[in-house]
Amino acid sequence: MAETATLSSKFQISIPKAIRAAQHWEAGLTFAFIPKGTGVLLVPVPKREALKGLARGASATDYRDRSDRF
Repeated sequence: MAETATLSSKFQISIPKAIRAAQHWEAGLTFAFIPKGTGVLLVPVPKREALKGLARGASATDYRDRSDRF
């Protein structure tokens, strides 16, 4: 059965402990809310340090843009 939470009168939701533990989420983590159909994705925002080197080796000359799409 899926974990559930209730929206409080202050529009707050507590993330169930089992979910926090499985995802290794700690207090103070920032999240992005991404609308998806009738629901929403809850995604942790990575810290700037975690993005360092992400695009290393990427070529700026060989990429597709909107005009390349069918």
